[in-house]
Amino acid sequence: MDYAKESLKLHYEWKGKLEVTPRAAVDSKEALSVAYTPGVAEPCLEIQKDINKSFELTRRWNTVAVITDGTAVLGLGDIGPEAGMPVMEGKGVLFKAFGDVDAIPLCIRSKDADEIVRTVSLLAGSFGGINLEDISAPRCFEIERRLKEICDIPVFHDDQHGTAVIALAGLLNALKVVGKDKETVKVVINGAGAAGMSVCRLLLSAGFKDITLCDRPGIICEGHTKGLNPYMAEMAKVTNRQHKTGALADALVGADVFMGFSAPNLVTTEMVRTMAADAIVFGCANPTPEIFPEDAKAGGAKVVSTGRSDYPNQINNVLVFPGLFRGALDARASDINDAMKIAAAQALADLVGDDLSPDYIIPAPFDPRVAGVVAAAVKRAAYDSGVARI
Repeated sequence: MDYAKESLKLHYEWKGKLEVTPRAAVDSKEALSVAYTPGVAEPCLEIQKDINKSFELTRRWNTVAVITDGTAVLGLGDIGPEAGMPVMEGKGVLFKAFGDVDAIPLCIRSKDADEIVRTVSLLAGSFGGINLEDISAPRCFEIERRLKEICDIPVFHDDQHGTAVIALAGLLNALKVVGKDKETVKVVINGAGAAGMSVCRLLLSAGFKDITLCDRPGIICEGHTKGLNPYMAEMAKVTNRQHKTGALADALVGADVFMGFSAPNLVTTEMVRTMAADAIVFGCANPTPEIFPEDAKAGGAKVVSTGRSDYPNQINNVLVFPGLFRGALDARASDINDAMKIAAAQALADLVGDDLSPDYIIPAPFDPRVAGVVAAAVKRAAYDSGVARI
């Protein structure tokens, strides 16, 4: 099937993938008077007295805003907010289909971080959570950080944290396959953009000790700041504690794990051969990975993962965000913190169970258990970490 042609044809037919469906009947004078005026004044007054009642008397408790500025859409780049709408609607469909979460796409006509932060913060009272999507780095880091500081609902940039959660889940199981420990393995991450930086942070939070981060300038090293943005320079303080320098090829020598969130064809079979025995290779650039699975295996890799659906072990965020937001909303969490993300990753890893193998380290996207298991783990972690409000 030509997916591009079929998708375009169906988008003309669908005229949008989302619609609003009423939950209240307005089929009589009495029903109209209850759902709208004059009866609706009473819930309004209740919320005026206690703003938290907005989670009980409106759909706010189950509604997430999916927000983009259209600057980093699906590998297409800066195509503008209106052009990003089909992706945001698609995200809304996935939220509903996999997590029963109502998602509203909001595409903002601005690239100014101040304007975006102010716009989202002013709208936050209508939602139970904020999902940032397809905002280019490094602006996405600043926007998320500032929104988390001023909003009292979870703010989650899926390109960062959804990817980090599923990557961690896959890596935990890959380590089981090869019999190695997170505290001692040497991990190389290539790509210091939204996904790579977030994966790096979450691995550190989860107990990984030896991580080397690379980007276009090569190995990121503390004290070598040329070509680094402030976020890369900050990560240099907690990674590459051996202070290696050089190119990606140099970083991979003796490494146990490669995780790429960067660009196509950056890793060769020869480079994989220089890694440690039973290497783990996650080439997640999409649609063309840093190295194709067959080439990585030819170099001796034991476990291989990509972002593609036509190979085993796909790194797919749809395994994460519906259940993660389901759990956060059910707990009425004020934040989505590392404890919740690690709990989601562990829950996903545990789902594989006794079927674990080099070609099965991550549950299938259509596994009906996924969203419920992730939601339960996230909800419990929200309680345990003190961010749950019910």
